[in-house]
This record gives sequence, C-alpha cells and structure tokens, in this order.
Amino acid sequence: MMKLSALATLAVLGVYFWTGVMAGWARVKYKVPAPAMEGPLPFQSAQRVQANTLEQLPLVLAPLWLCGFFLGDAWAAAGGLLWCLGRILYALGYYRDPSKREAGFIIGMLACGALVAGSVVGILLQ
Repeated sequence: MMKLSALATLAVLGVYFWTGVMAGWARVKYKVPAPAMEGPLPFQSAQRVQANTLEQLPLVLAPLWLCGFFLGDAWAAAGGLLWCLGRILYALGYYRDPSKREAGFIIGMLACGALVAGSVVGILLQ
C-alpha cells in the first residue's frame, strides 16, 4: 500500500488548487474579465503561477508514482512534498516580485529530478 504517495499526491493537487484560487481571486480583485489574460502585473503573476504549476503536474505526478512503486513509498512522498514546498516558495516569490521566483523553481525542479532518478534506480533494481 502506498499511503504516503497518495497523501503527497493530494498535497500536490492542493498546491495546484491553491494557485487556481489565487488566480481567480486576482481576476476578481483587478477586474480582469474572462477570457482576458492581460491586466495588471499582480494579475499576470497569479495567472502565470497557476499556468506554470499546471505545466509542472506531469513532471511531478508520474515520477512520484513510479518512484513509489519501484523504489519506495517514503522516498516518493518526500519528493512530492519537496516539490510542494518549492512550488509554494515559487508562488509566494512570484506574487511579491517575478524576479524572486528562482529559488522555489529550482527546489521544485530538483524534486522532479530526484523523483525521476529514484524511479530509474528503482526500476533498475527490480
């Protein structure tokens, strides 16, 4: 049973949900009617965070489950939670100033890389 991987998956989806709520809130706050994607910088930042987080989902979810199945549940969950931390830092940095997003982005990508590497190692050890 892979309870930890399942919980990490829910955390990943929770981060994505949060970014969607923040983008919707920014649309209302800055009065940007749908389907417009242009508006004040804070709106554009919230939209970009949400879109980039969506773009990252396949890069974290697929290797999270492969790593959990082939290497171990705890390793996969740790990678998924590290990704969540990175994405939260990315979002908070981007909301403050788009140039402050790098640390969170790097943490998230390292988490994805670790999950892919863990998947490969686990597959090769089988």
